[in-house]
Amino acid sequence: MDKPPVAFWFQALSAKIFGVHGWSVILPQALAGIGSVFLLYLLIKPRFGKWAARIASLVLAITPIAVAVTRTNNVDAILVFFLLLGTFFLFKAVNRGRFGWLLLAFVMVGIGFNVKMLQAYMVLPAFILFYLIASKISWKKKALQLGIALVLMLGVSVSWAVVVDSTNADSRPYIGSSQTNSVLELAFGYNGVERLLGQETGMGTSGSGGAPGSSSGSDSEGMQAPPSGGQSNGNSSGGTPPSRAPSGNGQSGTSGQPPSGGQQGGPPSRAGGGPNSSDSANSGAPGGNGGSKMQKNNGGMFGTGEKGPLRLFQTALGDQISWFLPLALFGILGIFFNYRDKKKKWFHLSETQKEMVFWAAWLIPVAGFFSVAGFFHHYYLIMLAPAIAALSGAGFVALLQLFHREKNWKTALLPAAITATGVLQAFYVGQYSLTLGMTLGVLAVIGSGLLFLSRMKSQKSTTGLATISLILLLVAPTYWSLTPLIYGGNSSLPETGPQLATSSGGGFADASVDTELIDYLKKNNSGETYLFGTTDSTTAGPYIISTKKAVLALGGFNGTDPALTVKKLKQMIKSGELKYFYLPNNSKAADSSVIKWIKKNGTEIDTSEYKTDTDATSSASQTGNSPQNGNGLKGTNGTGNGTLYLLK
Repeated sequence: MDKPPVAFWFQALSAKIFGVHGWSVILPQALAGIGSVFLLYLLIKPRFGKWAARIASLVLAITPIAVAVTRTNNVDAILVFFLLLGTFFLFKAVNRGRFGWLLLAFVMVGIGFNVKMLQAYMVLPAFILFYLIASKISWKKKALQLGIALVLMLGVSVSWAVVVDSTNADSRPYIGSSQTNSVLELAFGYNGVERLLGQETGMGTSGSGGAPGSSSGSDSEGMQAPPSGGQSNGNSSGGTPPSRAPSGNGQSGTSGQPPSGGQQGGPPSRAGGGPNSSDSANSGAPGGNGGSKMQKNNGGMFGTGEKGPLRLFQTALGDQISWFLPLALFGILGIFFNYRDKKKKWFHLSETQKEMVFWAAWLIPVAGFFSVAGFFHHYYLIMLAPAIAALSGAGFVALLQLFHREKNWKTALLPAAITATGVLQAFYVGQYSLTLGMTLGVLAVIGSGLLFLSRMKSQKSTTGLATISLILLLVAPTYWSLTPLIYGGNSSLPETGPQLATSSGGGFADASVDTELIDYLKKNNSGETYLFGTTDSTTAGPYIISTKKAVLALGGFNGTDPALTVKKLKQMIKSGELKYFYLPNNSKAADSSVIKWIKKNGTEIDTSEYKTDTDATSSASQTGNSPQNGNGLKGTNGTGNGTLYLLK
């Protein structure tokens, strides 16, 4: 594991209660998503009213990436829930003047750290700034209370890490994706500054070419795409994607080879390519395109677009999160002007304006991170969803009130917000259907024009037109959010969009295994602890699920963790824990001392000993049907995938 345990405790508890099923592991994230929508309603209603709260909650509920994430075992939905719960306590601390609520708010951030480490700290600027401007106590007392709260938060944050790092290394599992077997190194290195800088410590091809049914390496974030054959996202041989305007990101590449830039699991080569080019190394998702956008010239690591101030508006990220971003930005202006006390100076903020500042202080730093960061996946964008939703809901109501009341330039803010939001949505839809995109854009412009004309009639007609315009703006993101339900999604690297129609796929549960290999290993097992060993958990995972037996992944998720020494391996062989080892082709772990020892001292087993027909394509149990999968495997029978060794 390369994440803290809190979210997995909920998953384990659910599995304990209901049994180990796909739905029981996903249930906590689904409940967290529902809870987040409810919490946002409770947060918005007191200051902005029930309609603002309803709109905000609805926007959050249909934010595409939020829906996609909550339908997987990725932990981001639980993180967002804890951060919103912390926000709930923070607002109570300000409104009731109770120090205990402040402490509880920062404890929630600390718990969030134990869900996904430094990602939880993205909201700290908002928490600190809001308490400074909204609390009605002296500045000295504010500073003291915030200092105590931050110390408590840090204590909660590192509590589990300190306990683990203080435990003797021989008495605990190796800390995945670290190079020194340290949680603190993992938190502030691989899961910390490396996310911003785009570095990947110890990355390599985990199961490239994999064991029969394995896949190539991604990053250790959120399990990789299915190993070979297992619904290789429906496009393992480069099938034709849905019709859309751009091309040029053909996603060409060979699984198991580091894509351009030398980062394993990074973006595929952008040279050449087109609608029908191979997707085998796309977005770090092995065995096909991993549910990623198949043709967009996404750029950036994992297809996250080019760095810059407009990154969140690019198609690489925008159609996952930014549908209402223009409305949210205009909403900041609307809330500021609508709730301003004209009898006081402009910098004197009302209580309602202060809550707007909180949501803006959540939105802007997080948006800034995603605009420049080099190493993240699309589903991290759920961190933006609460702020965008809050500012959209509260902002829309504020803009409408300004439109009704003012007789100056401020009346243009609502039509401008509707036009900008509609045009951006039209741009995203136009990537798939130019006709639908143009229609949406024209309707947004017409709606804005009719709003201006309606001011000459009645407030009721204005409200009606504004409501219709909002409903139109809800249509496209609602459809996008439903695409994982309609077409099936990638449970490892969740995304949304019409491209899922030909690129759906799941995680380990959908993956194929080589039944003849399993039969051979079971037949020749003489009581060993592990059915076999391999380099990484992506290779091992499908076999664990299929056989319910232990499979050793000595290099962790990616196969590059220095978790096992030659001495320890010899002890395991001698004590009868391990008898067979499968080495995937092109594995970066091949250069490790352990693998070198296995290759030198193990006995290579010819494939013919466990394969009845080495050219057959039907020997593996699979859910996919492509004869040539995205890992370059011939069929799914394991031929040419790697080497099985007998260890003595």
